[in-house]
Amino acid sequence: MDEEKQGWTELGQQLRVDAVRVSGVAGSGHPTSSMSAADLMAVLISKYLHYDFDTPDNPANDHLIFSKGHASPLLYAIYKAVGAVTGEEMATYRQLGSRLEGHPTPDIPWVDVATGSLGQGLPIAVGVALAAKRLDKLDYRTWVLCGDSEMAEGSMWEAFEEASFAGLDNLTAIIDVNRLGQSGQTRHGWDLDAYKARAEAFGWHAIVLDGHDVHAIDLAFAEAASITGKPTVLIARTKKGAGVKSVEDQLNAHGKPVPDWEDAVAELGGDRGIRVSVPKPPTGTSPHVFATTGGAMPSYTLGQQVATRKAYGDALAALGSVRGDVVVLDGEVSNSTFSEIFRAAHPDRYFECYIAEQQMIATAVGLQVRGWVPFASTFAAFLTRAADFIRMGAVSQVRINVCGSHAGVSIGEDGPSQMGLEDLAMFRAIHNSTVLYPSDAVSTVALVSLMADIAEGTAYLRTTRGNTPVLYGPDETFAVGGSKVLRSSDDDKVVIVSAGITLHEALKAADALAAEGVAARVIDLYSVKPIDSATLVEAARATGGRVLTVEDHWAEGGIGDAVASALAEAQLDIPLRLVKVAVTAMPGSAKPDECITAAGIDAESIAGAARKLAG
Repeated sequence: MDEEKQGWTELGQQLRVDAVRVSGVAGSGHPTSSMSAADLMAVLISKYLHYDFDTPDNPANDHLIFSKGHASPLLYAIYKAVGAVTGEEMATYRQLGSRLEGHPTPDIPWVDVATGSLGQGLPIAVGVALAAKRLDKLDYRTWVLCGDSEMAEGSMWEAFEEASFAGLDNLTAIIDVNRLGQSGQTRHGWDLDAYKARAEAFGWHAIVLDGHDVHAIDLAFAEAASITGKPTVLIARTKKGAGVKSVEDQLNAHGKPVPDWEDAVAELGGDRGIRVSVPKPPTGTSPHVFATTGGAMPSYTLGQQVATRKAYGDALAALGSVRGDVVVLDGEVSNSTFSEIFRAAHPDRYFECYIAEQQMIATAVGLQVRGWVPFASTFAAFLTRAADFIRMGAVSQVRINVCGSHAGVSIGEDGPSQMGLEDLAMFRAIHNSTVLYPSDAVSTVALVSLMADIAEGTAYLRTTRGNTPVLYGPDETFAVGGSKVLRSSDDDKVVIVSAGITLHEALKAADALAAEGVAARVIDLYSVKPIDSATLVEAARATGGRVLTVEDHWAEGGIGDAVASALAEAQLDIPLRLVKVAVTAMPGSAKPDECITAAGIDAESIAGAARKLAG
């Protein structure tokens, strides 16, 4: 074996030593999953990965994503080998306050996204590779270490399909086929031909190899880098726990420190003290900048009938003319979400993700890794498919914008399978999220503009299918965390809090109540999270604690619960009587107004509830 290959072999052993040690000291971790891929990573970082660890924001850097995030001991061993972390920091693995967590997160500057929920790293890597090809227009590559267990995830195959369709020859996936999952053998074990057939059927270039033969690994990486027009996958046969007899290819060793780990370190040959000089990327390169023409945001007249989903499309297109960093994705419903307006205006910054909502959100996450500002849209109901990607986005500290259209029973005849009734609850529960729910076109345009400037977290906008009258004039201003009081008097007996389609029903109810001599305050809660607690508290006190919430959403987790939480935290000094008017029975197909009436969220039902509450 020549000197270079011997060096790779020794580096692989060093990576195993550090993976065994950090897990042993911590008393937990996944060393055996790390040991299987050590040789693959040793060759990659020594020769093929181009990365400047001193300048992680260099736009020419390659990207290395561990889709099998539980192999974090291997990732941290790599960081130690390149001199990015010290042995002392390695000893803090999995300890409170350490950035070396059980699964990697972007608290570490060389980690693009959090992984650990399997089936996410490769889909996100597709987004990063797309950014290189279509937006940055740079030659950096994206390398992804995948586990064989996660190949059972449907999201992985959404990624395979999209990467092939987009011709991402700058993307290389490495499947660590170590045969064993957590509780037994994986579906295909060491049947490498099964993986190869599937990958090739999806249009990938597939290379089968021995994942412990550094010469074969070197040849495979070189071949991958030479392929044009399609992505490449390395299907590497490895042994879980490779190098330590007590755990090598053994069941029930997953997710546990290696027994007698100090002896295992000696069996592996102990410390080598190898320092790797990772090849540097080019310097002086800059991402592409899209030219903008400028222009005004859309405007509407009072009383004009406009669907908020249409205003969303109008706003996106105008925003794209002002900001070249805004990009838009859709799940093949752009003529319903109206993101097609942006596509027509800015086709170079539009991404059609088809009916693959997990991949759509993953692509958005990958694009924002590179500093782009994504807006992803589909029906609110279908976003539940991507709930785990949205959840993990919070762990990844992402900055993405999501729009769910066709929300609630008010969509009408399409029926309950299409009625998003859980979305407000889902997005409210996401850490550091923003949840916005405009009721007219003017507020929609304003909120879309505000979303683009939110500093962190996932921002969600809920839009409505049907036309609604414009409520606000062109000079009205809006703020994240704000609300609008649309009806009020000194004699208000009850406050009605709503947003979206039901706000218009609430206004009708307030007018009917006023004709009967019952004054009702009406609040447009366009910002559900953060919520305007001050306005709610003032209204509750002014109405003797009589609060009615109305929403086209299940009663659990939506506007009603948001208002209840805000008022509870305010610790009112008066009795609070809060009534939630929401969807409580499974809806069916009918005309929109019939669905609203059947659900008990129409003006008459709201007025009835308000009368009862007001006494």
